[in-house]
Amino acid sequence: MKKNNKITITKTLLLCATLIAGLSGCKKDYLQPDPLSVYIPGTTFSTKGGLDAAMAICDKHLRSYWTYFEYADLGLPISTDYMFSDVAVASKTDDPNIFIDIATRLTPTDQPERVGYFWNEAYNGIKYANTILSYIDKVPGISDTIKNEYKGRAMFHRAFHYMGLVFRFKDIPLVTRILEGEPKVDYQSTKREAILQMITQDMEQAVQWVPVQKKMSLVGLVNKSACRQLLVKCYLATGQWDKAIAQADTLINNSDLSLMTNNFGNFVSPYASVWPVTRNVIWDLHRPENKAIPANTETILVMINRNNTDMGVKMNSMRNWLPFLDYVATSTPDAQQAIRYVAPSNTTDFRAAWDYKDAIGRGIAHIRPTYFHQNTLWAVNGVNDAGDLRHNSTVGNWARMDSLKYNNPKSPTWIGKNLRLRNGSTLLCTDTVRGWFDWPHYKYYIEDVTETGNVNEANHRGGAGDLYCYRLAETYLLRAEAKFYKGDIAGATADVNKIRQRAQCTQLYTTVGIGDIIDERARELNMEEFRFAELSRVSYSLALSGKSDEWGNSYQVENLAQNSYWFQRVQHYSDFYNKGRTTVQNRSYTMAAKNINWAIPQVAINANGGNRLRQNEGYSGYDGGISMWTNWQDAVADELPK
Repeated sequence: MKKNNKITITKTLLLCATLIAGLSGCKKDYLQPDPLSVYIPGTTFSTKGGLDAAMAICDKHLRSYWTYFEYADLGLPISTDYMFSDVAVASKTDDPNIFIDIATRLTPTDQPERVGYFWNEAYNGIKYANTILSYIDKVPGISDTIKNEYKGRAMFHRAFHYMGLVFRFKDIPLVTRILEGEPKVDYQSTKREAILQMITQDMEQAVQWVPVQKKMSLVGLVNKSACRQLLVKCYLATGQWDKAIAQADTLINNSDLSLMTNNFGNFVSPYASVWPVTRNVIWDLHRPENKAIPANTETILVMINRNNTDMGVKMNSMRNWLPFLDYVATSTPDAQQAIRYVAPSNTTDFRAAWDYKDAIGRGIAHIRPTYFHQNTLWAVNGVNDAGDLRHNSTVGNWARMDSLKYNNPKSPTWIGKNLRLRNGSTLLCTDTVRGWFDWPHYKYYIEDVTETGNVNEANHRGGAGDLYCYRLAETYLLRAEAKFYKGDIAGATADVNKIRQRAQCTQLYTTVGIGDIIDERARELNMEEFRFAELSRVSYSLALSGKSDEWGNSYQVENLAQNSYWFQRVQHYSDFYNKGRTTVQNRSYTMAAKNINWAIPQVAINANGGNRLRQNEGYSGYDGGISMWTNWQDAVADELPK
């Protein structure tokens, strides 16, 4: 029986490592997608093995949006995306450059956190996909069917990167081929609408070419259902509601996929004596050990990311996303530090009953959830839905600060008692931004077996684990969105309620608007979806539809930089941005309407010396008179040798 993971392709991974070393540098001419300076294309791409290596690099870079680390205290790319959303903000209060004053801080020359990473890495990913598309027809001995499969998977990767680029940076250079000879430094920006039209056409072709998962020997490769899911998003982004619904119908009804509604797989509940979990389907669904198994019929595309393998990258999820618990800012009522983390070998201070290091992880709160995400999001029909397994602390899925116990032996009066934020009128946490918030334990807990297995280790930051790229729950919510735009409110309501029923919610919707659908995305897809990029896309789609949001506003595509659904959600739901309530490092939390489009990096503009790229409105260097391609065919023709 074949193994169902990519660990079996060791030779391919070794070749990948060689290629990555040569291809991943951030050079000034990174828009020039030419990997040919470090190896001979006639040799590398004349075999199927060479193409497999390029495809494996594509898969690696897809995963890197979730996993990339440069060093321990700098956050994941997905964390940066969430800083631009309604559900999270930066919270590392000891960082003098904390990225909270976004309205003024984000500029073409200042790209804090991982903003620049999204530009550079997307174009790297596009380069690898273009490599496959440029050379596949020159490889002998491969059938047309196999060639088309490779083309379809490469198209998926390219479309995925372009979708992220246009809903972060708007109008951008379109690169579709590997150039031979001199680098091209006279790209023009291509209008977002044109790029969306091209990738929609590509994904329509990819759905025809890429096989279904059950016909593949490895789990984790781009499959037909993944292509179909991305095509649904393409149709939503181009205003083709009926086509989006039809593709979602196929995924839901005719693709051997179904929501997981009962417990399944392995019940992984370590350290139950410290943090007990009552087994439930939501817990099982989000255990990394269960994401890629055949029993999980909800998985559309999983990214293999295994502990202690060549395919494993530690995410440090608990370090980044949990509150800073071992922190002098949080104290007991008798003025001792509230929680201490120590190595198990420290027999003097080790408290097995309340040793949170291994049981929940050791956080530093690089980002934190808003009050909306912790509390008001979970109210439906005016009722806080206590049955919702995604927000349920009784079963152990959701962690509340007041469920933790004081564990400092220097405070014998309070040890073992529940934490409290105040003792009478006295505030017991002097840094509530970083040190006091609730979180979804079922999502963030990824055991690092190296750290939990070391009795001398006082840290537990979060290990490697398989990750969802797409699963069927999102398909229901995408279909609900399309039905809303089309005016089928009953159908949209039924789709949202399907997700709520699986979560064992007591409150179901009688009718939904766009706000309810996007709220449900926040409940279901936290740290799976890229929240900002999706809100940008939804803002665009909502404007195309002409429908109103929950406040009665309607929008125009051409004016999203002045007002958008994304900006209204940030204004209404974030208790940080533009409220003037919180200052960190002499900075205030600010967001501007223009930030729906991130600044085009100045280094990219400078590198493209033969032409001017279009900077986004509201940023230094903006000039609405700069010409750009308004259809993708002209942009592609401009890449041809002159």
